[in-house]
Amino acid sequence: MTSSRPYLIRALYEWVLDNSMTPHILVNAELEDVQVPTQFVENGKIVLNVSPESVIKLELGNDLISFNARFSGTPMDVFIPVHAVIALYARENGQGMVFAEEGDEPPTPPEGGGDDDGSDDKPDRSHLRVVK
Repeated sequence: MTSSRPYLIRALYEWVLDNSMTPHILVNAELEDVQVPTQFVENGKIVLNVSPESVIKLELGNDLISFNARFSGTPMDVFIPVHAVIALYARENGQGMVFAEEGDEPPTPPEGGGDDDGSDDKPDRSHLRVVK
């Protein structure tokens, strides 16, 4: 399957805007192909305001986030591979999501009933129960 990260970034971005807050992204600036204003990088990371009022031509793609913004009055094209995004959150209250490092994805659950005979036996009853 493709990564869920770009879809979650787009959804969280819209959610933050819909709640009249300011979306910020935390980026690992040390990864390859990250193009950000290096004078604002601290400890290998940078926080960027990606609100519509702060950026021009924002593209939240499946592989790359790009936009143009002014930094200390100088315009700059910013390019961030999606896997370099560490978090997206609202500046006002910090609500949002921190993403797992690449390779830290949870293991895929085994298919079937767990036995190794290759059959797709289904359990006799659900593992879910009604709680009142």
